[in-house]
Amino acid sequence: MRLVPAVAVGDHAVHGWNPEGYAALLGVDYRAVAKLSPAALAARLDRILANAERLVAGLPESLMGWKPPQRDRTLRDLGYHVFRVGLAFADGMDLGTFPEGWLQEKAPADLSDGPAIARYGALVGGRLSGWFEGAGTREYARVIAVYYGPQSGHDLLERTTWHAAQHLRQLHALAAECGVTPPEPLPVPDFDGLPLPTSLW
Repeated sequence: MRLVPAVAVGDHAVHGWNPEGYAALLGVDYRAVAKLSPAALAARLDRILANAERLVAGLPESLMGWKPPQRDRTLRDLGYHVFRVGLAFADGMDLGTFPEGWLQEKAPADLSDGPAIARYGALVGGRLSGWFEGAGTREYARVIAVYYGPQSGHDLLERTTWHAAQHLRQLHALAAECGVTPPEPLPVPDFDGLPLPTSLW
């Protein structure tokens, strides 16, 4: 099987996070929990990325090359990734396609420390703010060719928001593990209603 995650039964498979597709594949009833509106998701994504920006800005340069045992990714690359996740949403909506490679990128060489990655995060925040300001309601009904299967803009925004939230949780946990006090607590109320994984890793 080329793409994971996926659920396969016999010769049929459903790729990506697609509970409705899984239910149809398995022949069971499923009722999805109502999603937050695009406007609510956009506001939460903005606050999540802003929290990450302030946290990353204060990470010591000496820690940026550290790879925690839970994941084969440096702290520097994780900090970059949380913002690349957000930018990938806008890029995917504009281009109508979302290749997996975008989420596998490592931090460019010039983003070598926390303040530099935070500045990149601020640019991503500005790009997203402009995109959301110009997006009409119909944008979120468009279907995007995402690497794990077709997704509506609304579904992709929900996934982007919880994906960024999950990495923010990880950044806070790793900062604490390294003895770094985050400048502000996790925005836990912004996680309500998001399908976040139970596990941190």
